[in-house]
Amino acid sequence: MEINTAERLVKKGRMSRRDFIQIAIAAGLSAGAANLTFTSYARAEPKKGGRLRVGLAHGSSTDSLDPATYLDYYMGTVGWGALGNGLTSFDETGNVKPDLAESLEPSNKAARWAFKLRKGTEFHNGKSVAAEDIVASIRHHMGDGSKSPVKALLAQISELKADGDTVVFTLAAGNADFPYLLSDYHLPIMPMGENGQADWASGIRTGAYVLNKFVPGVNASMTRNPNYHGTAWFDEVEVLSILDPVARQNALATGEIDYMDRVDVKTLRFLERNEELEIDQVSGYGHYTFPMNVTAAPFNNSDVRKALKYAVDRQEIINKILGGVGDAGNDNPIARNIKYAIDPMPAHTYDPEKAKSLLAKAGFSNLKLELSASDAAFTGAVDAALLFKNSAEKAGIEINVIR
Repeated sequence: MEINTAERLVKKGRMSRRDFIQIAIAAGLSAGAANLTFTSYARAEPKKGGRLRVGLAHGSSTDSLDPATYLDYYMGTVGWGALGNGLTSFDETGNVKPDLAESLEPSNKAARWAFKLRKGTEFHNGKSVAAEDIVASIRHHMGDGSKSPVKALLAQISELKADGDTVVFTLAAGNADFPYLLSDYHLPIMPMGENGQADWASGIRTGAYVLNKFVPGVNASMTRNPNYHGTAWFDEVEVLSILDPVARQNALATGEIDYMDRVDVKTLRFLERNEELEIDQVSGYGHYTFPMNVTAAPFNNSDVRKALKYAVDRQEIINKILGGVGDAGNDNPIARNIKYAIDPMPAHTYDPEKAKSLLAKAGFSNLKLELSASDAAFTGAVDAALLFKNSAEKAGIEINVIR
């Protein structure tokens, strides 16, 4: 390894003092100089500036700046992560914290919530954030014609009003988790227009970056908000939609982008050989499932559902589809690293004989099913469905995989 590469790894916290000193000595530095060099790099503070180019596995030509239409991680990143803020957000431990709110106060057994706004917060156009803007932004999702994904979450609000620099929510019943709901990425705060409605079309928000250009399904380019109430490290950010995993990987390898998500684990080793790249592996919130419609036969029979849970070899899918990068779940869409995960450890392991027994209990000597699968859901979804088909055959279950 070259000394320049070692220096970059130290700055990123990816190399120990001992390893760096060994490489530095081999490159001609004295032990004392190597030790001092390590210390200076390890203590180096991040510097503001530069341009960040992000390639994401989502994005569509139908994307809109209207937060009521956000469907995936792309608009969540652009509309919430870069452009906007909500009343609340999360800290690094998963606990809710005020964001545009300075404080939040429950009363009446958590059926009333008062959010006092942070002082001095401005929209990108210089307008101060007022309680009326919060009210308009929340009501944007609550109208009779709204198709917002968070409309149902907000239905519990029986009254919403501005009171000076405070926003007061009155709920139909007490809800201690209400501040968590307001951290949803569909709920960035927007300025209220002259018509009393939230102005979503301008892209004006309160976030770290100001929108320059937005081409749905292509890219969004932004520059740093000099008046942001938090920290914004980059001068410019561009978020690109690159749906194809190979194209996304090539863009990273050739320096066209600086960051990508959803690495194809089949080619992960190729990226690991590139010393110019850094790969972070962390526990995510994503989950891959084969959902069953429990209102339709035969899935309305709990024994059939249990049989299918025992008929899938989860570990085989993890090993062959995810390259061993992943964990078996417990048949629910809540990742185990989420703060309030319910029964995160797997309760079902591959057991075709037990699956047969459960099918017999449900009145089936064998079972024929159809499973629709597409790699648009997740990379390798079709192959995962075929593995499920093969493992289920040993339990007397015939699965027709529809691509």
